[in-house]
Amino acid sequence: MTESRYGPTEASGVWLHLEYDGEKLEGVSRELLGKGRELADGLRVPVTGMLLGTALVSVAREAIAYGADRVLMAQHPLLDPYTTDAHARVASQLIGDGKPDILLLGATPNGRDLAGRLAVRLRTGLTADCTDLGLEQESGLLLGEVVGFGGGIVASIKCEQHRPQMATVRPGVFAEPAPDEARQGAVEDVAVDLSDRDLRVRVVERSVQRSAGITDAELLVVGGAGTGGDFALLEELASLIGAELGVTRVAVDAGWASHERQVGQTGYVTRPRLTLVCGVSGAQQFTVGIDQAEVVLAVNADGEAPIFDRADYSVVGDLFEVLPAMIEEARAALQEKETAGALA
Repeated sequence: MTESRYGPTEASGVWLHLEYDGEKLEGVSRELLGKGRELADGLRVPVTGMLLGTALVSVAREAIAYGADRVLMAQHPLLDPYTTDAHARVASQLIGDGKPDILLLGATPNGRDLAGRLAVRLRTGLTADCTDLGLEQESGLLLGEVVGFGGGIVASIKCEQHRPQMATVRPGVFAEPAPDEARQGAVEDVAVDLSDRDLRVRVVERSVQRSAGITDAELLVVGGAGTGGDFALLEELASLIGAELGVTRVAVDAGWASHERQVGQTGYVTRPRLTLVCGVSGAQQFTVGIDQAEVVLAVNADGEAPIFDRADYSVVGDLFEVLPAMIEEARAALQEKETAGALA
């Protein structure tokens, strides 16, 4: 591999590429601020956030509250909305000047796009779609955990000689830290040199597709191949208990549901209080999406299904026979609560 633009002896600090929705930080950026703060404290270095776009002052202050020591604001009309050329040009300049040791980005559509371009421009490595991050005890190098070969292995990847050490992290992998509104930090405007001639692509129309709330759900009902594409009972139960509906990759690939509801390695990582998993075999590429759940209840007709190794409570049975009983209980509990409320 060719030499990076700068090496380990020149590098210092943890940098984060922060995304926002126009008014506030995206959830994945708040999660990265929490993890970035943890890594930086372990290395005894500051956390710097990069914000690229327009009207960034309030978002920058939010980033300080969530753990950044410094926020660099690159404000320019051509940086909003996101385009690869504009953001890669400005971000690579900031990184080349600041020489961070670690650079983290969200594994979002924009984050993935930008990370690949930056890795090429900076001539460094990139560990993509990490399911965990840590520091090697002896060297202090960043360790990015990834799942590979269909969930058959979990690899820990490091970048010894090239800088920055880059990684993308999927939304929902880390918990959000609690904000500290009294926290102090520096917010700096940086000069941006951009013109229309720098952009090979212009955005003419923008359509935003967001996840169906599964990354923030406290209650989650997930269906897989065992549903045969019939999610009516799962949807009814989810509605009764106030849960979000999730699906496996098999369900998405079969065209039964959209990707925005997919849980797992190639979907979303969740951290609900309770996850009810129905008709799901439980391969590792799926379970990585529910590893942070407090309680997992699994329903499967196959008593040897791997999902039972992850479940806290297991029901061996046909989901189409088990779920109606759960729905009856949920409906009765809801009616009892409503009656108690009316009498109070």
